[in-house]
Amino acid sequence: MANARALDKRRKSIRNIRKITRTMELIATARYKKAMDRAAAATAYTEQITKIVSRLADAGLDVQHPLLEQREKINTTRVLVLASNRGLCGGYNASILRTALPRIKSLRESIPNVIIDASGKRGVNGLKFRGIDTEQQFLQFEDQPAYDDVEKIAEGYLAEYITGKIDRLDVVYTKFISTSKQEAVIETLLPLGSLADESDSDLAGSDETNAEYEFLPSAESILEEVVPTSFKVKLFKCFLDAAVSEQVARMIAMKGATESAGDMIKQLSMTYNRARQSQITGEIMEIIGGVEALEG
Repeated sequence: MANARALDKRRKSIRNIRKITRTMELIATARYKKAMDRAAAATAYTEQITKIVSRLADAGLDVQHPLLEQREKINTTRVLVLASNRGLCGGYNASILRTALPRIKSLRESIPNVIIDASGKRGVNGLKFRGIDTEQQFLQFEDQPAYDDVEKIAEGYLAEYITGKIDRLDVVYTKFISTSKQEAVIETLLPLGSLADESDSDLAGSDETNAEYEFLPSAESILEEVVPTSFKVKLFKCFLDAAVSEQVARMIAMKGATESAGDMIKQLSMTYNRARQSQITGEIMEIIGGVEALEG
């Protein structure tokens, strides 16, 4: 039977750990709610930007832009991996790396130059551990990514794409579907060929399908502003989804850890009570034995 004092010490230690995991769960819950609100707002904004491009196409304008054109030959591609700066979030980072590695391997087999960028210390270190070097590391993002920071990254990618330095951009991130479901996905953000394709589906069944629009100063000038903005917003949405998913993963992981700690405390309490009872019984037997010895 284990020593009662050692069991009590271990039980107190686990109680302290439970307090920490419970606190982290509450913090993650609060951060999740804030991040969720921002992600919802960004989703609505992204949808409106897409509708504008759809209306441009519906107005009879030939939607052409360098960011929408598919390259005949892809010589250079970038892959941006969005992970977290901190751990204790379950399998969040592992899921991202499991999704990114096969895509990186596949691209390297078919494209001459594949450049890897990563956001989050866990992503950078995870890729490095697997022998993959990253050219750019973005370590400033936490639970509330700032649009200004993402915009700077987006402008760099836009400049490289327009000048021909890269022909494609893939983003690996965790897409937030619901509180109970988050999925590691890969999206090709450059070229933005999907914008023109979305026009039919977005306006299908809408009263706006046959509507006529007037664009000031011109549809072309609006397109010049809207298309780059749509890319920036989409990239920002990826960062927001990743932040929300990270907080959900941490919330679930800490809740599980708290519950496991509670179960361990119950088990240790039972073991402690048995050990203490055995110890008291032994002490009583020693006293009885001593009394009998004195009387004899």
